Amino acid sequence: MNTEHKKLFRCTLLGILLVSVFGSLLHFAYGASGENFLVGLVSPVNESTWEHMKLLFFPMLLYLLLALPRLKSSWPCVVSALPSGILAGAFLIPILFYTYSGVLGFHNLILDIAVFLVSTAAGFLIFYRRALNCRSERYSLTLNLLLMIIGGLFFLFTYFPPSIGLFVSP
Repeated sequence: MNTEHKKLFRCTLLGILLVSVFGSLLHFAYGASGENFLVGLVSPVNESTWEHMKLLFFPMLLYLLLALPRLKSSWPCVVSALPSGILAGAFLIPILFYTYSGVLGFHNLILDIAVFLVSTAAGFLIFYRRALNCRSERYSLTLNLLLMIIGGLFFLFTYFPPSIGLFVSP
């Protein structure tokens, strides 16, 4: 593994660690802020699965946007890899949660935490692989637009959630 590969790999591992820690802390930010409206836009305001997707989405977005200037010169595909990893990781949360809780018939805090950690690692590994192989490059515009739309929907659905199961506390 050359120096540039090591740099991207270290960035990925650091991202997994930081997003895991800050995403976990973000779980409590809304309550700790006295239910501040702006804090609620980026942190869960209830126990719904949709709101818990924010735990990965916003910390990973912030981390990768901060890392982007350092990585972009050596890895031009990070621009398309960024939304690939974030979207895959965020949407893996409800997939894993509903799969395990549907099979078991209940949900468990330890398994919920594991879902978050696995989704975070998977999101970063997808980011890493896409940055290396550029497979997302041709879809860069679409992926980045989708990332912005999902981000906007997080803001909208925080205070105006649709009446479907994804937005209801389990």
